[in-house]
Amino acid sequence: MTALEHPPVLPPPARRSPLSAVQAMPVTPRAGLDARVLLGGILLGAVAVVGLWWRDTPSISGAGEYLTNAGRVTGLLAGYAIVVLLGLMARVPALERGVGADRLARWHSMGGRYTVSLACAHALLIIWGYAITDHRGVVAETTTLWSQYADVLMATAALGLLVLVGVTSARAARKRLRYETWLYIHFYTYLATALAFSHQFSTGADFVDDRAARMVWAAMYVGVAVLLIWYRFTAPLRQSLRHGLRVAAVIPEGPSTTTVIVTGRDIRGLGAAPGQFFRWRFLNRYGWWAANPYSLSAVPTDDALRITVKHLGDHSVALRDLRPGTRVIAEGPYGAMTSVRSRERKVLLVAGGVGVTPLRALFEELSADRGGNVLMIYRASRERDVLFRGELDAIAARYGSTVWYAIGSRGSEADIVRPGVLERYVPDLRGCDVYLCGPEGVTAPAIAAARRCGVRRRSIHIEDFGF
Repeated sequence: MTALEHPPVLPPPARRSPLSAVQAMPVTPRAGLDARVLLGGILLGAVAVVGLWWRDTPSISGAGEYLTNAGRVTGLLAGYAIVVLLGLMARVPALERGVGADRLARWHSMGGRYTVSLACAHALLIIWGYAITDHRGVVAETTTLWSQYADVLMATAALGLLVLVGVTSARAARKRLRYETWLYIHFYTYLATALAFSHQFSTGADFVDDRAARMVWAAMYVGVAVLLIWYRFTAPLRQSLRHGLRVAAVIPEGPSTTTVIVTGRDIRGLGAAPGQFFRWRFLNRYGWWAANPYSLSAVPTDDALRITVKHLGDHSVALRDLRPGTRVIAEGPYGAMTSVRSRERKVLLVAGGVGVTPLRALFEELSADRGGNVLMIYRASRERDVLFRGELDAIAARYGSTVWYAIGSRGSEADIVRPGVLERYVPDLRGCDVYLCGPEGVTAPAIAAARRCGVRRRSIHIEDFGF
């Protein structure tokens, strides 16, 4: 392949990249709950739920009872799954830092589909089983349940809300919804959970005459409620009051990007690291109601944090109008895409578009530690879309690391993440830790290239904050 034609250009392929071959550097893993431990705990909980049904079911006979008991099992599992889903999104630091926010979100999304399916199966199987046992039609049985059991009406409303949340979470629907609309609809999950909880205790065969089961089940729901209240509301408020976080400056980075600098007391006491993010709530008329995740775009200092945000929704656009002195509530820090995850001495950072923000901070930290063993490739469609060019060049010059700018449309000569191209420009890719952030059109082929070159999955670090 010939050298790229567009200025600034990438250097021509070489037998070796700037990432010189050295031995891997051991790093102490960051504190946090291992993903396998979490999955194991969730699975054990599901087994215990099935065990609860088994203990309360001495025998089954006839089609009606088989269907009814299938409905009981799916109902119990749906009730348990709701608790798991809420727990995954409770923003518990041990989970966010150990498992990663993007993986938790993917598990939450996948689990949501199973939960809605289990809840629908529960309703259909119970009605069908009752109808066969009572020798009645399904419609007549449904009418009787609605008219004679108030909790069944509440359960039906809960099911309807869950289905609504599930439908709006489908990929096709999300593309047509603003983030704020999607978020509002998701708040109905809490109402659905409350309605379903009442239904479980009033008519659930496994709880009506089993005080111990009721106590354990209630403790599970109360526990996740406490986690939600503490980590999503109380802890962030206490932290922000303690550090006195306020907006210090708002800097336009172009027609569609804004940098916000937040200052306070003992910022280092927050424990934030490059590559991490906070969920920011700016206490003005536009931003007090929602906490959105924005990554740090610079290494934290003793008294300041910096974020740089592309205008993609109402919340991000409103950042342009923030005034210095505005109070800030910051939840976090969160995120597992930090330098301590690196197990190799050589590091490749691949940024696409505004995904450069967390990688810019990581580039500075890693360059200071590893110098010429750090290479950053910044992919952008146009020259004017490049952020922090002066800062990146200064970091590279100061520490002896390297930054390449690949600027051009997708499929052009500058598209370094095309199949086979990245491998030629970074021939020692196999011995690298690879950090990626950007749109899927950049990260997916880069991951594929890394895997083809033999990079281990644990050496590929990425977090995606898309909703």
